[in-house]
Amino acid sequence: MLPGPKKELSLFDSTCIIVGIIIGVGIYETAPVVAASMGGWQGALGIWLVGGVLALTGALCYAELASAYPQDGGDYVYQSRAYGSWAGYLFGWSQLAVVRPADIALMSFVFARYFGLLFSSRPDGGLFYAAAVVVVLTIINILGVKQGKWAQNILTVIKTAGLIGIITAGLTAPGTPSSQAPASAVAMGGLELALILVLFTFGGWNEMAYVAAEVKAPRRNIVRALVIGTTVVTVLYLLVNGAFLYALGYEGMSASQAVAVDTVKRIFPGTAAKVIGVLISISALGVINGLIFTGARISYALGAEHPTFRMLGGWSPKLGTPVGALVTQGGLSLAIIFLAGSFIDTILYTAPVVWLFFLATGLSVFRLRFKEPLAPRPYKVTGHPFTTGIFCLSCLFMLYSSVSYAWSRKPLGLLILAGVLLSGFIVFRLTEGKRSPHPMK
Repeated sequence: MLPGPKKELSLFDSTCIIVGIIIGVGIYETAPVVAASMGGWQGALGIWLVGGVLALTGALCYAELASAYPQDGGDYVYQSRAYGSWAGYLFGWSQLAVVRPADIALMSFVFARYFGLLFSSRPDGGLFYAAAVVVVLTIINILGVKQGKWAQNILTVIKTAGLIGIITAGLTAPGTPSSQAPASAVAMGGLELALILVLFTFGGWNEMAYVAAEVKAPRRNIVRALVIGTTVVTVLYLLVNGAFLYALGYEGMSASQAVAVDTVKRIFPGTAAKVIGVLISISALGVINGLIFTGARISYALGAEHPTFRMLGGWSPKLGTPVGALVTQGGLSLAIIFLAGSFIDTILYTAPVVWLFFLATGLSVFRLRFKEPLAPRPYKVTGHPFTTGIFCLSCLFMLYSSVSYAWSRKPLGLLILAGVLLSGFIVFRLTEGKRSPHPMK
């Protein structure tokens, strides 16, 4: 019997994967822009609540799918079963070729920027730090699941504690009252931008589905981890935005270029910049490690099913990890780091394909209930079809918005992304088009 994933992830481990990937650096970058787009403090808090609810509807969809099909690969598994092997193949192809290495590279650049400012005066150290963190965390994840999961747990606990520290500092600082001017009306463009940024900042709640085969008691713990993780992050995001508003006032928060630093300065004016720099560096590390850990499982699932990528489908019997998938993913991430040479606009180039496959997964809840009605479903989406429909409509909105934004700003990036998907479909048809359309058993 070939070696494969073992059940080594507890409920706490699974929740840390979700929370650790969602809480990255986005909350520190997007909060002021979101506030400015919403016209007042009520809207600024309300849109984060809406984002949390939409993320929760998605988490409930993934909870049904992951508990019914507890295999590593997440969307790859669901879309293969729902639409045929070509759909899972395209999802795995896009993740391997574009989405996952670019996301890892993006967060590595963020880590390098803040780490370099804290501990080095070299202006040219960014590439070295970005590459080094990918290499080190990839090696940690190669050495074993336990090493990878404990690295994730520790980083998640630290970054969550740091976020709670910012909340405490903001809520105990001398309040800054906003002016008495009434809140301005929210324009459609502002609402769209705010929702795009909020949902981007909530991104990552689905990652635990990629390691479903490694979760202990998956039919129970997958649902719990998805719901608990998404709810915890929603509460933290609401509290931290409330802390920003209390400490800086609406106008001060909207105009801030470094909202967390400005908030902590109200209590610790001399050390705020360094404290926040350390926290953001740790937050970036947690996201990078989580992306490496879960992303390799997508490539592993692709390689296990498709001979073209057989080298990715091996699971080391000695180390207990998908070594080939981890090495390939790390190599592609390093290539992007050195080719790009700076912070890249991952949202612009990858958001359309991300939301396209989110939509396909949401629709697969309907499809698989019809196609496989007798499949055991330990959990069914609460409020279906209303809840599932809300998630699908939000995906459709995000797909339209991201395509429109990309086409208006940098159409070449959108064309490249379309070319990647087309090339993947061509390779599939040439190499595996005659294989069974339903390989996942």
